Amino acid sequence: MSHVLVRLGTERFAVPMDAVAEVGRLPGCTRVPGTPAWLAGVVNWRGRTLGVIDLRTLLGLPAEEGAHGARDARLVILFAGQVQVGLRTDRVDGVLDVDLDDLEPTLMTMGEDARSLLRGQALDAEGPVGVLDESAVFALRDRVASIRRAG
Repeated sequence: MSHVLVRLGTERFAVPMDAVAEVGRLPGCTRVPGTPAWLAGVVNWRGRTLGVIDLRTLLGLPAEEGAHGARDARLVILFAGQVQVGLRTDRVDGVLDVDLDDLEPTLMTMGEDARSLLRGQALDAEGPVGVLDESAVFALRDRVASIRRAG
């Protein structure tokens, strides 16, 4: 199965191609008060307001920008039915074919949030690649709703 290969800092992740609507440059993002750190904010994307997620915190990665800087930053638009969300990435490295039956389990040293977002990990010539579970990414919206209700 084809996946879009993205970077968050120095780490690589594979996003299922069939969940990707498009990839584009990261526009200016407006932070929304009262939302968790992993919800980077909202952007104007093709005339619509689109929520943007930065998974670094949930994946246990440093919050600072990756080594490649904002110039290479990309917004990967994921979709499920009529729902879309932007995934902030530091860079898109291309496409990677992943056999989901051959995935290695996620490391037990990873936090619970990270393990819940990943199906497992694949290996290629450059090393491990975390394979993102797009349904877990869309399930994050339930967390936002519960945080906003509690706040």
